Amino acid sequence: MKRQSKKMQMTNAQKQKYRQFLKVLCVEYKNEDLFIQAFTHSSYVNEHRIRPHDDNERLEFLGDAVLELAISQYLFKLFDHMSEGEMTKLRAAIVCEPSLAINADELKFGDYVLLGKGEEMTGGRKRPALLADVFEAFIGALYLDLGMDAVYQFLENHVYPKIHNGTFSHMMDFKSQLQELIQRENQGQVEYRIVQEKGPAHAREFVSQVALSSEELGVGTGKSKKEAEQMAAQKALEKLETK
Repeated sequence: MKRQSKKMQMTNAQKQKYRQFLKVLCVEYKNEDLFIQAFTHSSYVNEHRIRPHDDNERLEFLGDAVLELAISQYLFKLFDHMSEGEMTKLRAAIVCEPSLAINADELKFGDYVLLGKGEEMTGGRKRPALLADVFEAFIGALYLDLGMDAVYQFLENHVYPKIHNGTFSHMMDFKSQLQELIQRENQGQVEYRIVQEKGPAHAREFVSQVALSSEELGVGTGKSKKEAEQMAAQKALEKLETK
């Protein structure tokens, strides 16, 4: 028998937790349910037999595009002498999974995520990929509820200052940093290989491995093959620096 799914329902007391959190974030929301959905993981929906599209995946899809546009516009206006290639690298550093996860963690997003018991028990509340997805879903909810100006204001408060203080500059091109290190020590040529692709089509995740002379140096994940390679290069640099 096909299971019956239901609309997600919360008590007023449960919703109050999110209202207070939005107040702390200085978000003057209109539709609180959108933001609650942004914090609803698919594991929670599956476990509670809620309608499939009541999780945050569609909002994540939208938020990803909105975030890229907001960051692109900001970089375009801020750095009028920066080349297209340089802006692309800097944007990638700002919207990559590790950066978004850090933003979400700093804002305590993990404390508000609705998870299934299995995901909860395996540490999902602190998992970088999950936190990054929630951050994007929150941006999607913010855009739908209050428009682009609200997105800009939120980023002005929590992300744009990091661009000015150089937080992302060291993340711009790990692959080049790794190649320069390898060449400096005459160790040969590094090779990258996509070893896994996972997730639904609208939220694909790639896993890349970087190796030197068949020895694995690092493994990284990302929402594109290029981002996964950058993350693998970062892991390799961290490994080589500890030797």
